[in-house]
Amino acid sequence: MLSVLRTTWPLLLGVLLLMVGNGMQGTLLGIRGEIEGIPTTQMSVVMSGYFGGFVLGSLIVPGMIQRVGHVRVFAALASLISAVLIVYAAIPHWLAWALMRLLIGFCFCGVYITAESWVNASAANETRGQAMSAYFIVQMLGLVTGQVLMNVSDPGGWMLFVIPSVLVSVAFTPILLARVPAPRFETIKPMSMGQLYRASPLGCVGIFLIGGVFSAVLGMGAVWAATIGLNVREISAFVAAIWIGGLLAQYPIGWLSDRVDRRLLITGLAAFGTLVTATFAMRDSGVWGYLLAAALVGGVANPIYALLIAYTNDFLDTADMAAASAGLLLINGAGSVFGPILTGWLMAAMGPEGFWVYMAVLLAGLAAYGGWRMTQRATPDVDQSFAILSPSATPLAVETALAEAGDNSSSPPQDKAA
Repeated sequence: MLSVLRTTWPLLLGVLLLMVGNGMQGTLLGIRGEIEGIPTTQMSVVMSGYFGGFVLGSLIVPGMIQRVGHVRVFAALASLISAVLIVYAAIPHWLAWALMRLLIGFCFCGVYITAESWVNASAANETRGQAMSAYFIVQMLGLVTGQVLMNVSDPGGWMLFVIPSVLVSVAFTPILLARVPAPRFETIKPMSMGQLYRASPLGCVGIFLIGGVFSAVLGMGAVWAATIGLNVREISAFVAAIWIGGLLAQYPIGWLSDRVDRRLLITGLAAFGTLVTATFAMRDSGVWGYLLAAALVGGVANPIYALLIAYTNDFLDTADMAAASAGLLLINGAGSVFGPILTGWLMAAMGPEGFWVYMAVLLAGLAAYGGWRMTQRATPDVDQSFAILSPSATPLAVETALAEAGDNSSSPPQDKAA
């Protein structure tokens, strides 16, 4: 790992700064929306914009990179991010914010793809897995650090919009000056939705539902916390707990998933998540209880996402995995777009507890569907290891992680009863 850090630290430093800026802007808008008196239903549209932009970016940016190159795409999109982060404060209107969130989601997807290309190219074949692991850890650290920085100034002023803008601007330097040539980039054409569904109905349905869960907890978490009256320190801690829980849960669940039926883990985690969210929908648990809930939901949503991708790939040939991962990302993105909107509607209809009710319904649906699918199909022979993935991963990151998981899998296939 030390050798990986010596060769990739400029790139990882740039990614860290990008993630700090991204982590700050999502939480800040949730808090600032409450200060500006923007209704929850309108804020839900604002927060869904990011996920819509991210989906568009995954479709459009690879073609842009092929036409004009990594450096120009990265510089252009990162400059737009820096500008939008400042303009948020100048135009505190929900419709303007929604359009800017759409743009910033598009741009962040593009800079992630570009940065991931460089991280991937900077590592040798024997260290690429370690490089991508370091990349995902840096992502999580950046998002958590962004929540810490939320406490350095008043969210009603300008400073918290300036800080992420500056960080994103500074992130250009280590990435663009790294002594790694821009890699060759090839687009991934997703397989048809019909082919993907036939390969794994649970993978398609599950990835859609978990997209709705993750976008709700991440996109509307700060909005919900501001609505119930938590202060800035408590709101930032709540959002940070989501990522910390996801990071801590990935490795033990990943280890277990290579040894038992992945469907059993998916169903069990979804059922546990249903219990957690339903419990917190019915009671006022105080700040520490809500921090625990955030960590538990993050610890459920992150691993389920990776488990669903791994389970789908258990039914595919290696040559089809990249196309399938791109298709799954589109399905996940569709679920993510509607997550904040439906959460906002429920919160407006039934109060703050609608935040938890929405997630409980989706997780219960996933648990029920996963349990039913276990009766319909035998367990596949597993010849690919679990890959550590985040629900905010781009197609490039997913493809690389899956390739490494396949290369590093040394255990022979196991015959298991359904």
